Amino acid sequence: MESGPQHGYFVTFEGLDGSGKTTQIRRLAAWLASRGIETVVTRQPGGTPTGDKIRALLLDSKSAGLAPRTELAMMFADRAQAIQEVIGPALAEGKFVLCDRFTDSTEAYQGGGRELGSEPVLALHRIICGGLQPDLTILLLPDLAASLARARHRNSREVAKSGPDEGRFEAEQDSFFGRVYEKFKEIAAREPLRVVAIEGNLDADEVYTEVIRIVVDRLKLSNRGVE
Repeated sequence: MESGPQHGYFVTFEGLDGSGKTTQIRRLAAWLASRGIETVVTRQPGGTPTGDKIRALLLDSKSAGLAPRTELAMMFADRAQAIQEVIGPALAEGKFVLCDRFTDSTEAYQGGGRELGSEPVLALHRIICGGLQPDLTILLLPDLAASLARARHRNSREVAKSGPDEGRFEAEQDSFFGRVYEKFKEIAAREPLRVVAIEGNLDADEVYTEVIRIVVDRLKLSNRGVE
């Protein structure tokens, strides 16, 4: 069986909450593992002890009054720790890294949704992340209204089970998410060599088929048991 890539691959999944990212990351990780490719799965915000504390502050609906620039700075503090502790070491060891959100989400949510613009986000990315970019970004863009309905329902269900309250962003107005959605589309148009969008209200199996096709095509995995 072939070993994993020697330089590592960094694959990110982007999209609104409720777009199905978590399901597709889990399925892709299993697909890679079945081909003997060592994979690290992480998320942002979170994924490290420090990052999980930042996540709790950022996503808790009780964290009222966070200024947009405070929110932006916290996102990059989390990202810096994740690169140092998880992403960087895994890539150096030649592993696949699958990350639920990266700087594209910050550009979409804080740059677009909070109307801070793309430039401060991209400037911080250059400074904090050293310009680290994913090898591939898969952007899930189902219907906006359907994504929001799923995300809000999921958060209500988790709170009802005494789980963590991560509904701070879901409480925003639809106009906020409209700006986020459009910014994601702008990023995809700007960076077509890195970002591949899967649009429309496909079911999970249809999306998965597209994800595998994209990964095989873009990362040249056709000799890893895919016939």
